[in-house]
Amino acid sequence: MLKYTIRRILGMIPMLLLISIVVFLLAKAMPGDSLSGEIDPNNTDPEYIEDMRERLGYNDPLPVQYFNWISNFVQGDFGKSTRYKMPVSDLILEKLPNTVFLGVSSLLITYILAFSMGIIAGRKPYTIGDHIIGGLNYLGLAIPSFIAGVFAIYIFSFNLGWIPYSGSVDIRLTQGTFEYWMSRIHHVIMPAIVLGALSTASYTQFLRNDIIENSRKDFVRTARAKGTPTSKIYNVHILRNSIIPLVTFLGFDIATIISGAIITETIFTYPGIGQLFIDSVFNRDYPTLMAITMMLSVLTLAGNLVADILYGVVDPRIRLD
Repeated sequence: MLKYTIRRILGMIPMLLLISIVVFLLAKAMPGDSLSGEIDPNNTDPEYIEDMRERLGYNDPLPVQYFNWISNFVQGDFGKSTRYKMPVSDLILEKLPNTVFLGVSSLLITYILAFSMGIIAGRKPYTIGDHIIGGLNYLGLAIPSFIAGVFAIYIFSFNLGWIPYSGSVDIRLTQGTFEYWMSRIHHVIMPAIVLGALSTASYTQFLRNDIIENSRKDFVRTARAKGTPTSKIYNVHILRNSIIPLVTFLGFDIATIISGAIITETIFTYPGIGQLFIDSVFNRDYPTLMAITMMLSVLTLAGNLVADILYGVVDPRIRLD
């Protein structure tokens, strides 16, 4: 397993290099640059804009621009945001805690719902309860997150007034107090439910189908023939084999914590990485845009690695040498 992990990490290096080239070229293929919107004779001198382009290296050949960017990126210098006039690393660190809090909250909701409904549907398949859970899953797959978010805001914020429709915390509260954290939970609960509940469907179906399949295998028949209690058969023998797909999904969810929240954060005006990514696209804030895209790429590759490692941890039969 250790040798496999080292090989995978080394194999990620050329992949990241290729991704960085694609990200850089796509950013440069966008019309204009981060200073284009400032060329207005009534507000800014065009000669000053051209001088800024020269100082920032926007007029250099593309290979030179890429080399300068990637060399600084490897050293932890992601550049300076042209929108917020601050280092991109500081900007990301400022927004990241909100996104992580939202992502972890949504994952808890996802796994709690998936395990509960998947076990119920798998232990009693083709019953009324199974059909109801299946209908809810298909409904969750059919509804886009932005539609669910808009309806949630309209019903629970505007009509009922139960939740705030924007922000991550009440700015009047002192940071670190009990009221502060309760306000954070109050602000994150609805985006987390929208993000987590809609992701539950596929997890539930995977668990349900695996429980049904494993319940028909020979080792389960043998356990029943020996008089093993039904609860032990499901909780020990069947469930342990059935959760393997869900455990491997946990690795991919590392990237989902950030990337999956882009639309949800925008709908709820939740100040996190997702909303920052959308703002950087509209404002042509290339340093921020490329840094976030590379971060998502690294998290995706790391998630694949974690998924493979967890697969071997859960099922020793498939451990890699």
